[in-house]
Amino acid sequence: MRVKEKEKMATKKLIGMTGDQAAAHAMRQIAPDVVAAYPITPQTEIVMSFSQFVADGKVATELIPVESEHSAMSACIGSAAAGARTMTATSANGLALMWEVVYIAASTRLPIVMSVVNRALSAPINIHCDHSDTMGARDSGWIQIYSENAQEVYENIISAVKIAEHKDIRLPVMVCQDGFITSHAVEGIELSDDKTIKDFIGEYKIDHSLLDIDNPVTYGPLDLQDFYFEHKYQQSFAMKNALSVIPKVLQEFNKTFGKNHDLIEEYKLKDADIGIVALSSTAGTARAVIDDLRKKGIKAGLLKPVFFRPFPAERILKAISHLKVVGVMDRAESFSTMGGPLFSEIRSAMYDSKQKPPIVNYIYGLGGRDIFPEDIEKVYEELESIKRAGKIKTLISYLGVRE
Repeated sequence: MRVKEKEKMATKKLIGMTGDQAAAHAMRQIAPDVVAAYPITPQTEIVMSFSQFVADGKVATELIPVESEHSAMSACIGSAAAGARTMTATSANGLALMWEVVYIAASTRLPIVMSVVNRALSAPINIHCDHSDTMGARDSGWIQIYSENAQEVYENIISAVKIAEHKDIRLPVMVCQDGFITSHAVEGIELSDDKTIKDFIGEYKIDHSLLDIDNPVTYGPLDLQDFYFEHKYQQSFAMKNALSVIPKVLQEFNKTFGKNHDLIEEYKLKDADIGIVALSSTAGTARAVIDDLRKKGIKAGLLKPVFFRPFPAERILKAISHLKVVGVMDRAESFSTMGGPLFSEIRSAMYDSKQKPPIVNYIYGLGGRDIFPEDIEKVYEELESIKRAGKIKTLISYLGVRE
């Protein structure tokens, strides 16, 4: 943690809690009308903690314990279509079991907010962190926000409600955090007061409710060649809209809560020669490495995309195009032979850019394999070698794997 952050945090009232508990507290303060969910490690503690709030009468949410994650998302779709503010949570195979209805939720433009604790997809069975679950759902039509720490989990869930329900977006949102690394580690969290949060998110008002019998509507009808294409176009247009609307929502959030959220976050990048791009908790480790390298005279920097969907291509290119070499770190393997999901998106965006620094990919941390500071330092050393040599030897590397 940086010195200024330490001084700032020292003046705040902090409460020790895990990332899962932080998510549950945000949900309690949002007080959704309905939460339908099924337990799965390492997400279980979110709904378990939230269910305790319901049992203790601290929130009046209708909590629906269902028989599977497919049922959970199905219940959420019905709830949201009826006009209820709706939330849920899941991980890994649970998200995979939702697959059919995850797409339906986005295609019917329902502003469901789902906390996803990132966990590796089977097989083999693994309960630890990588991003294969949400990266697998990157084309489902959901907005995706990636959180570095528990404080960001808490704040991103609050802003996600406002984003999802905005009249020019109306798309569901996944708020992601790293399984066990963030979800089960205890941190000092600053909580906002209930009233400020309620005032910020406002009331959810649906334009067309399934319960409005005087103005009947249908959600998810059979839609063949006559209108399907147009509805997909509208959905795509909503995601494009989100790129311009989200910064306005975040600006309002920042003003209300005294924060500094954005589509992306840069760290010592403006004067850097070499830089890495990393999501979620890995960004925190990278900062410590950068500080050490800067003391040695190495101009290293970091770009942390916060939103992966919509993909903020222009902002990312503006941030990294001046670098001599870029290393993109993916905690997921796309099995495309073209690198990980984040790498392929950034490399594609770079195609029309006038400035094209060499860009290489590091796939790391699959199944919860630890990423240590020395691993990230190795990445920067390799980027320095590429800068000096002026050419790339290996486009895609597997960091920390036993060969």
